[in-house]
Amino acid sequence: MHLSPDELVFWQYAAFKLNATIVYTWGIMLLLVVGSKLITRNLSTSHTRSRWQNFLEIIVTSIETQIEQVGISNPRKYLGFLGTLFLFVAAASLCTIIPVYEPPTGSLSTTAALALCVFVAIPMFGIEERGLFGYLKSYVEPTIIMLPFNIISEVSRTLALAVRLFGNMMSGAMIIGILLTITPFIFPVVMTLLGLLTGMVQAYIFSILAAVYIAAATQATKRKQDVENKLDNQVAKIA
Repeated sequence: MHLSPDELVFWQYAAFKLNATIVYTWGIMLLLVVGSKLITRNLSTSHTRSRWQNFLEIIVTSIETQIEQVGISNPRKYLGFLGTLFLFVAAASLCTIIPVYEPPTGSLSTTAALALCVFVAIPMFGIEERGLFGYLKSYVEPTIIMLPFNIISEVSRTLALAVRLFGNMMSGAMIIGILLTITPFIFPVVMTLLGLLTGMVQAYIFSILAAVYIAAATQATKRKQDVENKLDNQVAKIA
């Protein structure tokens, strides 16, 4: 077992390499696309639904509930992005039961790419909700002195997302690799099951942190709307 899928190279020509990180990443992407097509091909809007559709609705509803509890008022709007993040990291962990498979999240390049997706999505959602001026204004609140600190915060939390996921996933692979060389077979099996649990927890944490950052970028609009609604109610009572 390799400590990182980057070490496993399937094909190389000059400086170009096709390593396990690229292959398994695209494999998981293909699995998610094909799986979503198969699962959603026979959805029903009637009262008679299949068990798979009920199970799928439970998952979607659970993800929406978690997003809403973070503080996002319209969870369905962010379900595609945050749900895909969760499913990708979770699928990367669940596929570790395949003997020849190594999770691409054990590579810093993969976790950095996921963190960059969050880094780009935050201003996109923030600008969409609050407008360009309103979003940029948040960097100088409550005073312009906070501008460099807010910029550093954006960069540092992106780095923290990448390193956190990489460290947790790589540590699990490293422990299993060590146990394979010094202990009987039963211990790596137990550690593999523990790694599956750890991977699911990391998928949840990564998605929730992304939701928290997006909520922080869009919550100003929600507060403004709440204040306006309260004022309208008070005016209606007075009238």
